[in-house]
Amino acid sequence: MNDLQAETREEQGFHKPSLKLSYTLRALRYRNFRLFFAGQLISLIGTWMQTVAQSWLIYRITGSSLLLGTVGFAGQIPVFLIAPLGGIVADRYNRHRIVIATQTASMTLALVLAWLTLTGTIAVWHIVALSALLGLANAFDIPARQSFIVEMVGKADLTNAIALNSSMFNSARMIGPAVAGILVAIIGEGWCFFANGVSYLAVIAGLLMMRFTPIRPKAQADSVLENILEGFQFARNSAPIRLLLLLLALSSLVGTPYTVLMPIFAGEILHRGPRGLGILMAASGIGALLAALTLAARIGLHGLGRWIVLACGGFGLSLVLFAFSRSFWLSVILLIPTGYALMVQMGSTNTLLQSMTPDHMRGRVMALYTMMFMGMAPFGALLAGGAAHRFGAPASVAASGLLCVVAAIFYDRQLPAFRDEARRLILAQQNSRQP
Repeated sequence: MNDLQAETREEQGFHKPSLKLSYTLRALRYRNFRLFFAGQLISLIGTWMQTVAQSWLIYRITGSSLLLGTVGFAGQIPVFLIAPLGGIVADRYNRHRIVIATQTASMTLALVLAWLTLTGTIAVWHIVALSALLGLANAFDIPARQSFIVEMVGKADLTNAIALNSSMFNSARMIGPAVAGILVAIIGEGWCFFANGVSYLAVIAGLLMMRFTPIRPKAQADSVLENILEGFQFARNSAPIRLLLLLLALSSLVGTPYTVLMPIFAGEILHRGPRGLGILMAASGIGALLAALTLAARIGLHGLGRWIVLACGGFGLSLVLFAFSRSFWLSVILLIPTGYALMVQMGSTNTLLQSMTPDHMRGRVMALYTMMFMGMAPFGALLAGGAAHRFGAPASVAASGLLCVVAAIFYDRQLPAFRDEARRLILAQQNSRQP
């Protein structure tokens, strides 16, 4: 390696790993990723605190499962509608600056929610409006943040960085709800919102401290609409990418909205109140964290397609069993494999998509990933809220789980053709990265 290469690698924060450094944590060798990881961990703990506190606040004020679903819809529908534009922005402009801007906007919204709650002026329409604005920020934040990971660690350790990013997300998912359950019971929801607002300072500070040379976006001569359509056409014409996105969309539509109904399970079915809600949400986070660490320890991409089949089916089966449980601690135990399976599916899908996607399309493909995973959730939240209102929360969750099992069986039958095309796409990207 010449001096210029060594200097560049040092500037990016790369250091030769010590013998004590676990292979599982190899992406943390990069200074920029360490800053991102630490800041996001603190911020996401606050985010999960707000998620649980907000759900409980709505449930306490209204007692309505339909309104729980409505607020979930308002918070995530902007992601579905605006994420394609967010993907174009991520492919055209500096992703580092985009993430700083979106995180600052999210901090402001959290502090406004805290102020309204602490002053006693909060109303349901405030929560709906602020949730929608947060969803708008996320529509630009998520594609840019997912695409930004490669700029922090390079392509060699991208897969590990994605898994560690997921582990950080789910560590927060484990800690935040448990803390929120205690704080809501003791001092109320407003202080949870305030803590979330303050927590954004950690990630913003980490982003500002980074040192790197940003990837220059490829010049886009076409219009925004043409660029958006190009992303859709790429996904439609690539069978493995299309199939992965469709399976993720179905899991998100019918499966993930079970979290919207957690206040009902905690309050009416299991009779444990806000603390019980925090424990239930944390249990799912524990499973997801274990899954993320499992993915981080993986070497290569072989077998990820099969993992996705098993994860989708396991997720559905765990939901069915959870729906029929009337024991609090049995429900807690069942949510661990639920969180584990969903994280395996989500993380494996993200890894395969990024491995099959050329760099100049990364933001748009991550926007489609965001649409399918988070963007379909609002429709699912509305559907789950309405179904729970009419048939009860357990029946709604059980039906969702069964649909996920059926989807897994269908996907399993597509695997042979999927593998050949996926290998071709992955090899094409690996060859394009050769000097």
